[in-house]
Amino acid sequence: MPELPSKSLLTSSFYDSAKFRKRGLYWITPVFVLVLYLLVMAGFFWLQRLHSESVMFVTMDEETRQQRLLFFVIALSLIIIISLLALWRYTRFRAHAEAALQAETSFRRAMENSMSTGMRVLDMQGRIAYVNPAFCRMMGWNEADLLGKSTPFPYWVPGRYDEHQRTLDILMSGKTPSTGLEVEAQRRDGSRFTSRMYVSALRDPNGEQIGWMTSMTDITEPKRVREALAAAHERFMTVLEGLDDAISVVADTVNGRELLFANRTYRRLFGSQPQGHAELLAGRRGRFTEDSIEQYAPSVNSWFEVQHRMLVWTDGRRVRLQVARDITERRKHEEESRNQQEKIQLTSRLTTMGEMASSLAHELNQPLTAIANYNMAAVAMVKSGRATNESLLSALEKAANQAERAGKIVSRIREFVKRSEPRRQRVPVEEIVEHALDFAEIDARKRQIRIDAIIPDHIPHVLADPILIEQVLLNLVKNGLEAMNHTEYDLLTVEIKLQSPLVEFIVTDRGHGIKEPERLFEPFFSTKSEGLGMGLNICRTIIESHHGRLWAQANPEGGTLFHFTLPCAPQEPNELPITEELTV
Repeated sequence: MPELPSKSLLTSSFYDSAKFRKRGLYWITPVFVLVLYLLVMAGFFWLQRLHSESVMFVTMDEETRQQRLLFFVIALSLIIIISLLALWRYTRFRAHAEAALQAETSFRRAMENSMSTGMRVLDMQGRIAYVNPAFCRMMGWNEADLLGKSTPFPYWVPGRYDEHQRTLDILMSGKTPSTGLEVEAQRRDGSRFTSRMYVSALRDPNGEQIGWMTSMTDITEPKRVREALAAAHERFMTVLEGLDDAISVVADTVNGRELLFANRTYRRLFGSQPQGHAELLAGRRGRFTEDSIEQYAPSVNSWFEVQHRMLVWTDGRRVRLQVARDITERRKHEEESRNQQEKIQLTSRLTTMGEMASSLAHELNQPLTAIANYNMAAVAMVKSGRATNESLLSALEKAANQAERAGKIVSRIREFVKRSEPRRQRVPVEEIVEHALDFAEIDARKRQIRIDAIIPDHIPHVLADPILIEQVLLNLVKNGLEAMNHTEYDLLTVEIKLQSPLVEFIVTDRGHGIKEPERLFEPFFSTKSEGLGMGLNICRTIIESHHGRLWAQANPEGGTLFHFTLPCAPQEPNELPITEELTV
């Protein structure tokens, strides 16, 4: 007996189940007919035997008829038996065919019941002819509630029937796009969801269309995620496009650099080519750090602060991200601020010299008067004839010494007030203190106050501009002298300490002290009635530009302690290392 071909191995379990249910049924009919035939034949032979026993004489013709009748019955019996066997075989074949068909139907039904995609069939009049369980779960309606329904369908959104009808008209006209239609539906509980519907023609075995098969997938959550991602991307791109920084991403290819992304600022400055990225790269290929660099771009005549970073692009390639900020205006303002600061420092020094003008005049008057006196004495000795070489030489040497002293004072004043570019260099601490105190001594003698400088031996040199540091030290000493003007104390101390790798300067006065030390360095704040409040602010700016720190604190013994630090200069090859010493 031929076996039915199986279309899928998955249907075998369904086929075995159907075959088991039919196994006890297909042989009942032929067996019943066979048993009935045997009973009839047994009755026939039994009647023939009774007839032969009851008749005493049987002729030859009757015996021949009896034999022919028996032969005919046997032949008919064989035909019936063969027919029964054929019937049994056909019945068995029908049973297998029905089992296979039932298995295939059960398999397809199981597939439909297991699908998460809602399936719906509309007939040519637009009525619902079939729905699968997934469609019922999606809509919240039972199969009995949907089958046979026509428009408006129960899951249409109230108030939007016209829109749903237009969608149905597109579906029934066969003009549905291959990408599907996005439709909104309402569940039985009133909740709404968005689905994507795909449509295909449903045809019978003869190829004639009998309806429309639609499949619907709930895309509410994917749509929400997609819209959120699109909104986030739009916000991100809005921010990038709105930045004043030029942002670009470039990848290296066999054909050169490829510009993968450029925001609006980059396109406005450099166009849509990678040359601007290369121009700001400044030869840093393969040597990227987190630090930013300042780079000049000749093509746009501007300065940029540029940051580079390597990152992985969406396709896995290693690319270069570059963020360039235009700092042309900032550099211009910094240059102007630096020039203005130099002018302020120069004005401060000129003001200091103006305040000390009378004292300086008195200081210069002494050596000039001494020179005049020595010269007059020499002239008198020559006129009187009592001049000797020794006496004249002594008078001239003393006059020369006084002239040298006056020249040093004038040279120091000229060097202090002249405008020059800041020059950081190795400077001995003793030289800074000596030059600053030479100016301060004039004011100190006027106020009858002594200045004591405590400098330990072998103090290292500092890296500083000597003129600016002298200005700071002189300003602090002058403030201390003014604070001690009407006190009983007559000693101001300038002490140097080594706080490796810094050198600390301490100016100690015994004046009236300060009430608000934290406000001393604010612009235009002053404890003096005639002060402008800019001196200490300028001093702090100078010290901080030297990478040091300036601060003030109250003196426990009365008065104020001003501290400022300067970095030690690098040691020269022939210079011995300096160890920190205690100052007595």
